[in-house]
Amino acid sequence: MIDDVWKREEIDSPCIKLCVLHSEAKICVGCHRSAEEIQMWSKYTPEQRLLIISELPSRKSIIIKRRGGRNRHLKNQING
Repeated sequence: MIDDVWKREEIDSPCIKLCVLHSEAKICVGCHRSAEEIQMWSKYTPEQRLLIISELPSRKSIIIKRRGGRNRHLKNQING
């Protein structure tokens, strides 16, 4: 499905519809914006949006990833 309803003549939002704030980093795990940036996105100037977008790739490393997850848990159950 294409979200034509949300298309506008402005810089696209970096939202990927995986909207969960990381509990420690306080940034969205999907787009890496802060809650304030998400809330204020429609009020930002194009220049402010471009600045935020340029910073997003470096924020990905801030998110602390859990080690192992479900696969590790299952492996531990099988092995003992």
